[in-house]
Amino acid sequence: MHPIEEWVNELGYKEHRFEVVSDDASYRKYYRIILPNDKTFIIMDSSMQVESIYPFIDISVRLLKAKVNIPRVYSQNLDHGYLLLEDLGSTHLVDILNENSYKLLYMKSIYEILKMQEADTDGLEEYDEDFLMFEMKLMQEWYLDKYLWITLDEKEQEELDNVLELIKDEVLSQPQGYFVHRDFHSRNIMFAGRGKVSVIDYQDARIGAITYDLASLLKDVYVRFDREKILELVLEFKELKGEPLKNISNEQFIRWFDFMSIQRHIKILGIFARLKIRDNKPAYINDIPMTLKYIKETIELYDDLKPLNIILEKIF
Repeated sequence: MHPIEEWVNELGYKEHRFEVVSDDASYRKYYRIILPNDKTFIIMDSSMQVESIYPFIDISVRLLKAKVNIPRVYSQNLDHGYLLLEDLGSTHLVDILNENSYKLLYMKSIYEILKMQEADTDGLEEYDEDFLMFEMKLMQEWYLDKYLWITLDEKEQEELDNVLELIKDEVLSQPQGYFVHRDFHSRNIMFAGRGKVSVIDYQDARIGAITYDLASLLKDVYVRFDREKILELVLEFKELKGEPLKNISNEQFIRWFDFMSIQRHIKILGIFARLKIRDNKPAYINDIPMTLKYIKETIELYDDLKPLNIILEKIF
């Protein structure tokens, strides 16, 4: 008998059936357990990285205290890395976003960001300059070198290094010290009905920039809306955030948002290529064109990002 099956039986759920929910981009797997009365739970299987269960529980407690909507943890098996979680259904935000619904649903999600930013950050790792640079350098290592087989010459390398430093400095110039989900996008936000938006996949949280999760949400590589509509929401967030941003111009805040976004998109190119090459998960490669489109759009907006065009010319 599989250890998960044994554990479920020990919990008293002897009559049940399983269905696979998903394999995510990490080593975790998710199953739905369905009971005879149609009551359901989700089992998070972290057995390939048992240690990852501890940050999940830790961050869950922090977010619950901040009144963020997250799945409840009903039972845990720390030895095997299993959690029995509340079932939030199968409707992700990406499934219901459209031209009519986006503003309402994004605003609900923005309110969750505001609550997350009030969560306890004591002991969390910082999004410092070393980590920001490490993430962006994944693009060259995995996407350029190992996926596209593109090698930069000395001048191109210098241009790339300089612009990555510029992006890093811009990210660090904005207010810091906020709880950062790190992957707050439309596939990690659940819509369980009754107007309730819930947050998942938050175990890798860090402390970082005020725009990080806003950029993750509104420049999501799985869905895209007109820039004018997105900027309306960016400024809604700025207004709602209040005191920390009251003396910051709209133009400056939008620049922070855009530079935070391009940092993420550069990183994502490397991560998606790594998922294919190292982890044998090729589906994410299909989302690279949207990622590149965002990068190109942002470069066109800011002259100091123009050196990145050298890289884009090699790709296209």
